[in-house]
Amino acid sequence: MAQVQRMSRLMVKTLRDDPADAETLNHKLLVRAGYVRRNSAGIWTWLPLGKKVLDNISRVVREEMDAIGAQEVLLPALLPKEPYEASSRWEEYGDLLFRLKDRKGGEYLLGPTHEEIFTLIVKDQVASYKDLPVMLYQIQTKYRDEARPRSGVLRGREFQMKDSYSFDTTDEGLAESYALHRAAYQKIFARLGLDYRIVSAVSGAMGGSASEEFLAPAAAGEDTFVDCPSCDYAANTEAVTFALKPVDGSGVGPVEELDTPDTPTIETLAEHLGVPASATLKNLLVKVDGEIVAVGVPGNREVDLGKLGEHLAPAVVELVTAEDFEGRGDLVRGYVGPQSLEKVRYIADPRVAPGTAWITGANKVNTHAKNVVAGRDFEVDDYLDVVVVEEGDPCPKCGTGLKLDRAIEIGHIFQLGRKYADTFQLDVLGQQGKPVRVTMGSYGIGVSRAVAALAEQSADEQGLCWPKEIAPADVHVVAAGKALQTELALDVSEKLGAVGVRVLVDDRAGVSPGVKFTDAELIGVPKILVAGRRSAEGVLELKDRRTGEREELTVDEAIARLAAE
Repeated sequence: MAQVQRMSRLMVKTLRDDPADAETLNHKLLVRAGYVRRNSAGIWTWLPLGKKVLDNISRVVREEMDAIGAQEVLLPALLPKEPYEASSRWEEYGDLLFRLKDRKGGEYLLGPTHEEIFTLIVKDQVASYKDLPVMLYQIQTKYRDEARPRSGVLRGREFQMKDSYSFDTTDEGLAESYALHRAAYQKIFARLGLDYRIVSAVSGAMGGSASEEFLAPAAAGEDTFVDCPSCDYAANTEAVTFALKPVDGSGVGPVEELDTPDTPTIETLAEHLGVPASATLKNLLVKVDGEIVAVGVPGNREVDLGKLGEHLAPAVVELVTAEDFEGRGDLVRGYVGPQSLEKVRYIADPRVAPGTAWITGANKVNTHAKNVVAGRDFEVDDYLDVVVVEEGDPCPKCGTGLKLDRAIEIGHIFQLGRKYADTFQLDVLGQQGKPVRVTMGSYGIGVSRAVAALAEQSADEQGLCWPKEIAPADVHVVAAGKALQTELALDVSEKLGAVGVRVLVDDRAGVSPGVKFTDAELIGVPKILVAGRRSAEGVLELKDRRTGEREELTVDEAIARLAAE
């Protein structure tokens, strides 16, 4: 027996117009269709229809996690400071953490993610290699103090997430747990009806080594990823690499200084000399934990500060200010070159390869230098991929020009390794009778983000269009208005519920057929069954919400058809 929801009793209020503050499709439609309501910036109430969709996604996630042998637990959201201080994430998360104190002055946080706490649970519960491997998961509310929460439920300060963790004694075991989760995620997102890509990623504040993201392409996406049209390569832009290819610079002449008045920017320099920006070397100065560092990239490219920050994490990266140039004769603003920097670490993009020659600052006002060769006239301390990726950049795998696209991150999996096990000394007794350090994996799915991603991907001009697996009902029965039609709609709804079909029936009195049909399209249940002009004959119209296909069926035929789907 499935539930029959009557709209005459259901707390749902649809809107004809988009909310004034809505910028993305999911924000507009989820509010208009009565799925969510905003409480304050980044904080949302899930109304009855929305809660059903959220629960259906959670159900799919649970089923697939249980299928790989993961065990569900529920950890507190209010967490003590000490474990996060021990892992350094109390500082690393910065302003993203919600921090609070109790009446006795004890410091706490609202959990953004739970690696530390899961590690401590396993340390308390597991003593021997015989107890491993183990995989634990939870579906829980997480908290991040986003500076600019936006895009509806896509980027909130409070959100639903499934996070799971694997614990193994060997790297091979970790690889197996990672593969199990990867396969489970593929099944989950396929069941949810999401179009997604698996891309290489960076681990960021989570730590660890191997990392992949599951991205749902969408115009509202906050992630940019690259896709190769010729091979299977795909990656988050922060994870794209460029091969270091040294060239023969032996034929380049000696360094020459050039009089270049009033040319402190790449644009003015290139125009003055009549050369392309790509012939120049841009040197961006930043501070890394307070120390000045120079970053060199071709003049026609921009430094991706986010990418640079990921490479140098957990160090803090910030741009220099005018005050940082005071007392530094080797740092001439607008005319910095790497060839005579004093006690400054020099990082370069691989495009600034050994042997490449450049026009760059001469560390003198109104002066540049040409024929400055990497490896001959200056040394690079570290090569890091730090440029903003552009459409057409070569694929690291096959060399074809890459394509850029926007996407929503719906899942992320990490091979954390022993970062947290080292922090908390998570050891078990090994087969040889000696302590063995445990290795971990961390795996997340944005449950509430999946709702937004599905809304973005599946909606059309009329409204939402949910996949059957997660829709709030299987069929939306509409009574066109007259008493006979309402009676038939309620009768067929009860019969459908009796054979296991989930029903949303619009039996509202005093609401015009036009409004009911518009609401049915907006709410987005996969099938719409109308008790209309042929109700007296016991004939209904069945419409496929996605394709728009319609057909007339008797009551028995409609019940049989919907029960079989």
